[in-house]
Amino acid sequence: MGKWTRVERDLQPKTGIYYLSFYYRRTRRLDVPLITDLKLLGADQENLLPHPLDEWRGVAHSLRDGVSGQASLYLWYKLGPTMGEMLTKNVTQTADLIMELDVLNGEGRPFYGFEKLDPPLAIGKPGQSENVHLIYKRGVKPIPRAKPLHFSHAGHFKILQVADLHFSVSNGRCRDTSLSPCKGDSDTLELMNRTLDLEKPDLVVFSGDQLNGQGTSWDPRSVLAKYAGPVIDRQIPWAMVFGNHDSEVGDLTRHGQLRILRNMPYSLVEAGPPDIHGVGNYVLSVRSPDPSRTRLLTLYFLDSGSYSAGAWDWFGWTPTEYDYLRQSQIDWFLHESSLSPMHERPWHPDTGKDLGDAWGRTGQGKKRQTSQRSLVKPNGLMFYHIPIQETYSTADIDPISNKKLEIGEQLDDKSTPKKNDGFFDKGLLKAFENELGGREIKVVANGHVHLTNSCRRVLGIWFCFNGGSSYSGYGKTGVDRRFRVFNITDWGETITTYGRTEHGEVVDKIVLVGHGGPTPYEG
Repeated sequence: MGKWTRVERDLQPKTGIYYLSFYYRRTRRLDVPLITDLKLLGADQENLLPHPLDEWRGVAHSLRDGVSGQASLYLWYKLGPTMGEMLTKNVTQTADLIMELDVLNGEGRPFYGFEKLDPPLAIGKPGQSENVHLIYKRGVKPIPRAKPLHFSHAGHFKILQVADLHFSVSNGRCRDTSLSPCKGDSDTLELMNRTLDLEKPDLVVFSGDQLNGQGTSWDPRSVLAKYAGPVIDRQIPWAMVFGNHDSEVGDLTRHGQLRILRNMPYSLVEAGPPDIHGVGNYVLSVRSPDPSRTRLLTLYFLDSGSYSAGAWDWFGWTPTEYDYLRQSQIDWFLHESSLSPMHERPWHPDTGKDLGDAWGRTGQGKKRQTSQRSLVKPNGLMFYHIPIQETYSTADIDPISNKKLEIGEQLDDKSTPKKNDGFFDKGLLKAFENELGGREIKVVANGHVHLTNSCRRVLGIWFCFNGGSSYSGYGKTGVDRRFRVFNITDWGETITTYGRTEHGEVVDKIVLVGHGGPTPYEG
């Protein structure tokens, strides 16, 4: 027999008088009967077991031992064939075998491949605790992986940003909205479902504060699968960065969360180098769909941290300063930027022979004069949660219209770290397109503030806020929840953005870069 495996989860959190957990064993022996089914039954309910009864075994200890006022509940398991019998008879029943057990707090979805077993192990009390479920995995279910990111054959790629979900183990509570009735997390998930169906993005980016923290995300394992559910259901690749509240979640660190997130379906999340500040500093490439696999867009993801300072008092540790992007992240970013391969821009397919009419060729393409093309890095977009101080600097002036290059509203107070290692001056402004200059990073996308939904260009770099996407995060009655869309066309040359509101409206649409956009910054 194999070693005992302890499921490191309390079976009755916030409901029992002591910690209760369970163990199971894995085996590779050929003569041990394997478990093929599970049931949860009350006392004297053995008559509800499916026949034949002699295949069932019961655990003598109640799973609700220590829970006041709730009837006893017992785990029953069904013994199937041994592995030796399956091999001898050439019968493969691995899809029926129980492979893994875990615990889910609340009514969110289990992780991929797991199923809930009813009834709840412990029944929650409104406003005090949540239902606790035993979840199990049958058979071996490979986790679906995202395909490499690439532009369509028409040269399009769309990103949907989802900001500040603030999800809890419970269903959360709606804040600052006229929506009635309103059910925090579940209504936000429904809003996300509608928006995904409207936009059909190629990539979804969760830009921080996916978890509410503040005592309501006390079991982050039971929340992580919930917020990514709509994206996973549609098989859309997704990425994320952490926000400050994502660290206010009990004993599961950012490293622990990231290990879970990396193993979720269609996730492109990466841990990043261990020797620089933060967790989840990484780069994704969006490539051409032709055999050359040319990188046409670079996406940078950075961890802006949680808090850099705080104080202890009678109520615990209280944060006083937001964290900030550190020198090690500046060095890492510039190194990654230096590795970005240059190619002739604007890029176009060399040939459409292998793809028939799929390219939808226009009169442009090879008719462009060589003098119009040069070796340049692909355009870059960057995502991190907490805005840097320079985000709020004076906007550039469009030399043609003589107007400030900004759109949308700044409805929150400025919310930036007090400390600054110089990410703007030493990082963003030093990452050039080529030896002649030019900004590699065209757009920085932030979360953190839930009302501000503006885009502003500062020294050639656009800083865009999403605005809050969730009813479970703070807001303001009359200000729509929303999502930001980045529509990248012309093989990465043109970047357009707009907000998609909770009512399905498109607002503040603007071309940031490329055809139809403002004059490129020179300085």
